[in-house]
Amino acid sequence: MAEDLRIRNYSPRTVECYVSMMVRFTREFGKPPGQLGPAEIRTFQVRLIEKKVSWTLFNQTVCALRFFYRVTLPPRDFVVEHIPFVKVKRQLPMVLSVDEVRRLLSAPTNIKHRAVLSLIYATGVRLNEATHL
Repeated sequence: MAEDLRIRNYSPRTVECYVSMMVRFTREFGKPPGQLGPAEIRTFQVRLIEKKVSWTLFNQTVCALRFFYRVTLPPRDFVVEHIPFVKVKRQLPMVLSVDEVRRLLSAPTNIKHRAVLSLIYATGVRLNEATHL
């Protein structure tokens, strides 16, 4: 699986994550993943939910399983696309009050820092874009 991920230019962190998810999956049942099917996948997903893992970890596990059964170990008797993702709860962003914004922008004593902070706030740039300023 790791080779297939590297061939497709996945990041080292993704390779590590997917492989660790598959190790966790196979340890859960004590069998090689080629001998496991939809019933075990569903049981594993239920166990992840019972352990209250984050939705990010759950979805990474689904992606790892889909990749393994679609790319590394084809063909399969079951449709890999039917392995469900968890529905993500969208949270509304926190909005600062006018007074909070005023205090935030006036907090830096250095004029250069205040100017950069004001620019970031006014333009709404992302963190990565702001660090390149």
